[in-house]
Amino acid sequence: MHDATDNRPSALLSMSPGIAERLFSPARLTRLTGLVRTDPGLVAHTLTGPGLDPAVATALADAEVLITCWGAPPLTAEVLAAAPRLRAVVHAAGTVKHHVTDACWERGITVASAATANALPVAEYTLAAILFAGKGVLGSAHRYREVRGPHDWHRELGGAGNYRRTVGIVGASRIGRRVIELLRPFDLDVLLYDPYVSADEAAALGVELLPLDELCARGDVVSVHAPQVPATRHMIGAAQLAAMRDGATLINTARGSLVDEDALLPQLVSGRLNAVLDVTDPELPPPDSPLYDLPNVLLTPHVAGSLGGELHRMADQALDEVERYAKGLPFEDPVHPSSLPHSA
Repeated sequence: MHDATDNRPSALLSMSPGIAERLFSPARLTRLTGLVRTDPGLVAHTLTGPGLDPAVATALADAEVLITCWGAPPLTAEVLAAAPRLRAVVHAAGTVKHHVTDACWERGITVASAATANALPVAEYTLAAILFAGKGVLGSAHRYREVRGPHDWHRELGGAGNYRRTVGIVGASRIGRRVIELLRPFDLDVLLYDPYVSADEAAALGVELLPLDELCARGDVVSVHAPQVPATRHMIGAAQLAAMRDGATLINTARGSLVDEDALLPQLVSGRLNAVLDVTDPELPPPDSPLYDLPNVLLTPHVAGSLGGELHRMADQALDEVERYAKGLPFEDPVHPSSLPHSA
Protein backbone atom coordinates (compact mmCIF):
# COMPACT_ATOMS: atom_id res chain seq x y z
CA MET A 1 0.00 0.00 0.00
CA HIS A 2 1.21 3.48 -0.77
CA ASP A 3 0.41 6.81 0.80
CA ALA A 4 -2.88 8.04 -0.66
CA THR A 5 -1.57 11.60 -0.54
CA ASP A 6 1.39 10.67 -2.78
CA ASN A 7 0.32 11.77 -6.26
CA ARG A 8 3.41 10.56 -8.06
CA PRO A 9 2.62 7.99 -10.77
CA SER A 10 3.88 4.46 -10.16
CA ALA A 11 6.60 3.09 -12.44
CA LEU A 12 8.58 -0.06 -13.11
CA LEU A 13 11.97 -0.43 -14.80
CA SER A 14 12.26 -3.17 -17.43
CA MET A 15 15.43 -3.96 -19.39
CA SER A 16 18.32 -6.42 -19.70
CA PRO A 17 20.43 -7.23 -16.63
CA GLY A 18 23.17 -4.70 -15.95
CA ILE A 19 21.69 -1.92 -18.10
CA ALA A 20 19.94 0.09 -15.37
CA GLU A 21 23.17 0.41 -13.39
CA ARG A 22 24.92 1.94 -16.40
CA LEU A 23 21.96 4.05 -17.47
CA PHE A 24 21.11 5.76 -14.19
CA SER A 25 23.79 7.40 -12.07
CA PRO A 26 22.99 7.97 -8.36
CA ALA A 27 21.88 11.53 -9.13
CA ARG A 28 19.59 10.30 -11.91
CA LEU A 29 18.09 7.66 -9.63
CA THR A 30 17.37 10.41 -7.13
CA ARG A 31 15.62 12.40 -9.84
CA LEU A 32 13.69 9.28 -10.94
CA THR A 33 12.41 8.50 -7.45
CA GLY A 34 11.40 12.13 -7.03
CA LEU A 35 9.22 11.91 -10.12
CA VAL A 36 7.60 8.49 -9.70
CA ARG A 37 6.92 5.87 -7.08
CA THR A 38 9.29 3.04 -7.90
CA ASP A 39 11.87 0.72 -6.41
CA PRO A 40 14.99 1.54 -8.44
CA GLY A 41 16.54 -1.73 -7.30
CA LEU A 42 13.71 -3.72 -8.86
CA VAL A 43 14.37 -4.17 -12.58
CA ALA A 44 12.17 -6.55 -14.54
CA HIS A 45 14.09 -8.66 -17.04
CA THR A 46 10.95 -10.62 -17.85
CA LEU A 47 7.29 -9.71 -17.38
CA THR A 48 5.51 -13.03 -17.77
CA GLY A 49 5.86 -16.74 -17.13
CA PRO A 50 5.58 -19.13 -14.20
CA GLY A 51 8.92 -18.04 -12.71
CA LEU A 52 8.00 -14.35 -12.59
CA ASP A 53 9.31 -12.60 -9.48
CA PRO A 54 6.28 -11.84 -7.25
CA ALA A 55 7.69 -8.37 -6.57
CA VAL A 56 7.78 -7.70 -10.33
CA ALA A 57 4.21 -8.99 -10.71
CA THR A 58 3.02 -6.66 -7.95
CA ALA A 59 4.87 -3.66 -9.38
CA LEU A 60 3.61 -4.41 -12.89
CA ALA A 61 0.01 -4.57 -11.68
CA ASP A 62 0.41 -1.12 -10.10
CA ALA A 63 2.53 0.57 -12.79
CA GLU A 64 1.26 3.54 -14.78
CA VAL A 65 4.60 3.97 -16.51
CA LEU A 66 7.05 1.39 -17.76
CA ILE A 67 10.60 2.69 -18.17
CA THR A 68 12.44 0.48 -20.65
CA CYS A 69 15.81 0.21 -22.35
CA TRP A 70 17.77 -2.39 -24.32
CA GLY A 71 16.52 -5.92 -23.82
CA ALA A 72 13.07 -5.00 -22.55
CA PRO A 73 10.71 -7.97 -22.97
CA PRO A 74 7.81 -7.67 -25.46
CA LEU A 75 4.68 -6.04 -24.11
CA THR A 76 2.29 -8.72 -25.28
CA ALA A 77 -1.44 -8.87 -24.65
CA GLU A 78 -0.68 -11.23 -21.76
CA VAL A 79 1.69 -8.71 -20.18
CA LEU A 80 -0.78 -5.87 -20.64
CA ALA A 81 -3.53 -7.93 -19.02
CA ALA A 82 -1.29 -8.11 -15.95
CA ALA A 83 -0.74 -4.35 -16.08
CA PRO A 84 -4.26 -2.86 -15.96
CA ARG A 85 -3.05 0.60 -14.88
CA LEU A 86 -0.33 0.97 -17.52
CA ARG A 87 -0.72 4.19 -19.50
CA ALA A 88 2.74 5.00 -20.86
CA VAL A 89 6.04 3.49 -21.94
CA VAL A 90 9.20 5.61 -21.84
CA HIS A 91 12.05 3.94 -23.70
CA ALA A 92 15.53 5.15 -22.70
CA ALA A 93 17.03 4.06 -26.03
CA GLY A 94 16.22 4.18 -29.75
CA THR A 95 13.78 1.92 -31.55
CA VAL A 96 10.75 0.55 -29.71
CA LYS A 97 9.95 -2.06 -32.36
CA HIS A 98 11.43 -4.89 -30.31
CA HIS A 99 9.05 -4.56 -27.36
CA VAL A 100 6.14 -2.21 -28.13
CA THR A 101 3.54 -4.46 -29.78
CA ASP A 102 0.27 -3.82 -31.60
CA ALA A 103 -1.49 -4.63 -28.32
CA CYS A 104 0.05 -1.47 -26.84
CA TRP A 105 -1.32 0.74 -29.60
CA GLU A 106 -4.72 -0.97 -29.40
CA ARG A 107 -4.78 -0.25 -25.67
CA GLY A 108 -4.01 3.43 -26.33
CA ILE A 109 -0.73 3.41 -24.42
CA THR A 110 1.40 6.44 -25.17
CA VAL A 111 5.06 5.83 -26.01
CA ALA A 112 8.16 7.99 -25.97
CA SER A 113 11.73 7.09 -26.85
CA ALA A 114 15.19 8.59 -26.48
CA ALA A 115 15.95 7.98 -30.15
CA THR A 116 16.98 11.61 -30.58
CA ALA A 117 19.57 11.28 -27.81
CA ASN A 118 20.86 8.01 -29.24
CA ALA A 119 21.16 9.56 -32.71
CA LEU A 120 23.80 12.05 -31.58
CA PRO A 121 26.76 9.71 -30.97
CA VAL A 122 26.00 7.80 -34.18
CA ALA A 123 26.11 11.04 -36.13
CA GLU A 124 29.36 12.05 -34.41
CA TYR A 125 30.94 8.70 -35.28
CA THR A 126 29.78 9.17 -38.87
CA LEU A 127 31.20 12.68 -39.08
CA ALA A 128 34.59 11.41 -37.92
CA ALA A 129 34.43 8.54 -40.43
CA ILE A 130 33.57 10.90 -43.30
CA LEU A 131 36.41 13.30 -42.52
CA PHE A 132 38.92 10.48 -42.00
CA ALA A 133 37.81 8.87 -45.27
CA GLY A 134 38.41 12.12 -47.15
CA LYS A 135 41.91 12.39 -45.72
CA GLY A 136 42.72 8.77 -46.53
CA VAL A 137 43.54 8.18 -42.87
CA LEU A 138 42.87 4.44 -42.76
CA GLY A 139 44.98 3.64 -45.81
CA SER A 140 47.82 5.97 -44.88
CA ALA A 141 47.98 4.56 -41.35
CA HIS A 142 48.43 1.06 -42.74
CA ARG A 143 50.98 2.25 -45.29
CA TYR A 144 52.92 4.16 -42.62
CA ARG A 145 53.15 0.95 -40.62
CA GLU A 146 54.57 -0.79 -43.71
CA VAL A 147 57.00 1.91 -44.86
CA ARG A 148 58.48 2.91 -41.48
CA GLY A 149 60.80 5.43 -43.08
CA PRO A 150 61.06 8.58 -45.19
CA HIS A 151 58.36 8.74 -47.86
CA ASP A 152 56.68 11.32 -50.11
CA TRP A 153 53.26 11.20 -48.46
CA HIS A 154 52.04 14.32 -50.25
CA ARG A 155 52.69 12.62 -53.56
CA GLU A 156 51.06 9.35 -52.52
CA LEU A 157 48.04 11.12 -51.01
CA GLY A 158 47.74 13.73 -53.72
CA GLY A 159 44.12 12.81 -54.34
CA ALA A 160 43.09 13.01 -50.69
CA GLY A 161 41.54 15.89 -48.76
CA ASN A 162 38.09 17.07 -47.79
CA TYR A 163 37.78 20.25 -49.82
CA ARG A 164 34.75 19.99 -52.14
CA ARG A 165 34.36 16.27 -51.54
CA THR A 166 30.93 14.80 -52.25
CA VAL A 167 29.12 12.96 -49.46
CA GLY A 168 25.99 10.93 -50.13
CA ILE A 169 23.56 10.41 -47.24
CA VAL A 170 21.17 7.49 -47.63
CA GLY A 171 18.16 8.20 -45.44
CA ALA A 172 17.00 11.41 -43.79
CA SER A 173 16.41 9.68 -40.47
CA ARG A 174 17.13 11.38 -37.15
CA ILE A 175 20.73 10.28 -37.56
CA GLY A 176 20.90 11.19 -41.24
CA ARG A 177 19.58 14.67 -40.54
CA ARG A 178 22.01 15.16 -37.67
CA VAL A 179 24.89 14.11 -39.94
CA ILE A 180 23.74 16.65 -42.52
CA GLU A 181 23.68 19.31 -39.80
CA LEU A 182 27.17 18.40 -38.57
CA LEU A 183 28.54 18.56 -42.12
CA ARG A 184 27.39 22.16 -42.71
CA PRO A 185 30.59 23.89 -41.47
CA PHE A 186 32.73 21.92 -43.91
CA ASP A 187 33.43 22.55 -47.60
CA LEU A 188 31.58 19.45 -48.71
CA ASP A 189 28.82 18.85 -51.25
CA VAL A 190 26.06 16.78 -49.65
CA LEU A 191 23.65 14.56 -51.56
CA LEU A 192 20.57 12.84 -50.16
CA TYR A 193 18.48 9.84 -51.13
CA ASP A 194 15.20 9.42 -49.26
CA PRO A 195 11.91 8.57 -50.99
CA TYR A 196 9.94 10.31 -48.22
CA VAL A 197 11.68 13.70 -48.59
CA SER A 198 10.34 16.33 -50.99
CA ALA A 199 12.44 18.63 -53.13
CA ASP A 200 11.45 21.60 -50.95
CA GLU A 201 12.43 19.76 -47.77
CA ALA A 202 15.77 18.77 -49.31
CA ALA A 203 16.40 22.40 -50.24
CA ALA A 204 15.67 23.41 -46.65
CA LEU A 205 18.18 20.81 -45.47
CA GLY A 206 20.74 22.24 -47.89
CA VAL A 207 21.25 18.99 -49.80
CA GLU A 208 20.75 17.80 -53.35
CA LEU A 209 18.04 15.14 -53.60
CA LEU A 210 18.95 12.30 -55.98
CA PRO A 211 17.92 8.75 -56.88
CA LEU A 212 19.97 6.15 -55.01
CA ASP A 213 22.00 4.90 -57.96
CA GLU A 214 23.00 8.43 -58.97
CA LEU A 215 23.97 9.27 -55.39
CA CYS A 216 26.19 6.19 -55.24
CA ALA A 217 27.82 7.11 -58.55
CA ARG A 218 28.62 10.66 -57.45
CA GLY A 219 29.60 10.20 -53.82
CA ASP A 220 33.20 10.07 -52.64
CA VAL A 221 31.61 8.79 -49.43
CA VAL A 222 28.24 7.04 -49.16
CA SER A 223 26.84 6.82 -45.64
CA VAL A 224 23.81 4.64 -44.83
CA HIS A 225 21.21 5.90 -42.34
CA ALA A 226 17.98 4.23 -43.47
CA PRO A 227 15.79 2.10 -41.17
CA GLN A 228 15.76 -1.69 -41.23
CA VAL A 229 12.45 -2.56 -42.90
CA PRO A 230 11.67 -5.13 -45.62
CA ALA A 231 11.98 -2.52 -48.38
CA THR A 232 15.54 -1.56 -47.35
CA ARG A 233 17.05 -5.05 -47.24
CA HIS A 234 20.16 -5.03 -49.50
CA MET A 235 19.27 -1.56 -50.75
CA ILE A 236 23.03 -1.12 -51.25
CA GLY A 237 23.48 -4.06 -53.58
CA ALA A 238 25.73 -5.11 -56.45
CA ALA A 239 24.47 -2.39 -58.81
CA GLN A 240 24.92 0.41 -56.29
CA LEU A 241 28.37 -0.80 -55.25
CA ALA A 242 29.47 -1.14 -58.87
CA ALA A 243 28.31 2.42 -59.50
CA MET A 244 30.51 3.82 -56.73
CA ARG A 245 33.72 5.56 -57.74
CA ASP A 246 37.07 3.80 -57.47
CA GLY A 247 38.45 4.62 -54.03
CA ALA A 248 35.07 5.67 -52.60
CA THR A 249 34.14 4.78 -49.02
CA LEU A 250 30.95 3.11 -47.83
CA ILE A 251 29.94 3.84 -44.22
CA ASN A 252 27.27 1.74 -42.52
CA THR A 253 26.14 2.61 -39.00
CA ALA A 254 22.50 1.58 -39.61
CA ARG A 255 21.93 -2.18 -39.88
CA GLY A 256 24.01 -4.82 -41.62
CA SER A 257 21.07 -6.10 -43.67
CA LEU A 258 20.88 -2.84 -45.63
CA VAL A 259 24.08 -3.76 -47.47
CA ASP A 260 24.50 -6.91 -49.58
CA GLU A 261 27.67 -8.13 -47.93
CA ASP A 262 28.22 -10.86 -50.55
CA ALA A 263 28.36 -8.11 -53.17
CA LEU A 264 30.47 -5.81 -50.99
CA LEU A 265 33.24 -8.25 -50.08
CA PRO A 266 34.72 -8.63 -53.60
CA GLN A 267 34.82 -4.83 -53.93
CA LEU A 268 36.73 -4.58 -50.66
CA VAL A 269 39.05 -7.53 -51.24
CA SER A 270 40.05 -6.06 -54.60
CA GLY A 271 40.76 -2.73 -52.93
CA ARG A 272 38.46 -0.82 -55.27
CA LEU A 273 36.27 0.42 -52.43
CA ASN A 274 36.87 1.24 -48.78
CA ALA A 275 34.43 0.72 -45.93
CA VAL A 276 33.69 1.81 -42.38
CA LEU A 277 31.37 -0.82 -40.93
CA ASP A 278 29.94 -0.56 -37.43
CA VAL A 279 27.27 -3.13 -38.32
CA THR A 280 27.41 -6.27 -40.43
CA ASP A 281 25.18 -9.13 -41.51
CA PRO A 282 25.46 -11.28 -39.49
CA GLU A 283 26.05 -8.83 -36.66
CA LEU A 284 29.18 -10.73 -35.61
CA PRO A 285 31.17 -11.66 -38.72
CA PRO A 286 32.51 -15.22 -38.69
CA PRO A 287 36.11 -15.59 -37.46
CA ASP A 288 37.41 -16.18 -41.00
CA SER A 289 35.73 -13.08 -42.46
CA PRO A 290 38.12 -10.92 -44.53
CA LEU A 291 36.56 -7.85 -42.89
CA TYR A 292 38.76 -8.28 -39.81
CA ASP A 293 42.05 -7.99 -41.72
CA LEU A 294 41.49 -5.89 -44.84
CA PRO A 295 43.59 -2.71 -44.66
CA ASN A 296 40.86 -0.69 -46.39
CA VAL A 297 38.15 -1.63 -43.87
CA LEU A 298 37.51 -0.10 -40.45
CA LEU A 299 35.38 -2.66 -38.62
CA THR A 300 33.94 -1.75 -35.22
CA PRO A 301 31.66 -3.82 -32.93
CA HIS A 302 28.41 -1.80 -33.14
CA VAL A 303 29.70 0.99 -30.91
CA ALA A 304 28.59 4.07 -32.86
CA GLY A 305 25.49 4.39 -30.71
CA SER A 306 25.37 5.41 -27.07
CA LEU A 307 28.31 3.98 -25.16
CA GLY A 308 29.65 4.49 -21.64
CA GLY A 309 28.79 7.95 -20.37
CA GLU A 310 26.63 8.59 -23.44
CA LEU A 311 23.97 6.35 -21.89
CA HIS A 312 23.36 9.17 -19.42
CA ARG A 313 22.15 11.38 -22.28
CA MET A 314 19.46 8.80 -23.06
CA ALA A 315 18.60 8.56 -19.37
CA ASP A 316 18.23 12.35 -19.18
CA GLN A 317 15.88 12.44 -22.15
CA ALA A 318 13.84 9.58 -20.70
CA LEU A 319 13.63 11.33 -17.31
CA ASP A 320 12.51 14.52 -19.04
CA GLU A 321 9.66 12.54 -20.61
CA VAL A 322 8.78 10.91 -17.28
CA GLU A 323 8.63 14.38 -15.75
CA ARG A 324 6.31 15.56 -18.50
CA TYR A 325 4.03 12.57 -17.90
CA ALA A 326 4.02 13.21 -14.16
CA LYS A 327 2.97 16.81 -14.81
CA GLY A 328 0.19 15.75 -17.17
CA LEU A 329 1.98 17.11 -20.24
CA PRO A 330 2.29 15.36 -23.62
CA PHE A 331 5.60 13.75 -24.49
CA GLU A 332 8.18 15.94 -26.19
CA ASP A 333 9.29 13.13 -28.52
CA PRO A 334 6.38 10.69 -28.86
CA VAL A 335 6.44 7.56 -30.99
CA HIS A 336 3.51 7.32 -33.42
CA PRO A 337 2.50 3.91 -34.77
CA SER A 338 1.95 5.39 -38.22
CA SER A 339 5.66 6.27 -38.47
CA LEU A 340 6.99 2.82 -37.58
CA PRO A 341 6.76 1.19 -41.05
CA HIS A 342 9.39 3.61 -42.38
CA SER A 343 11.44 4.36 -39.28
CA ALA A 344 14.04 2.53 -37.23
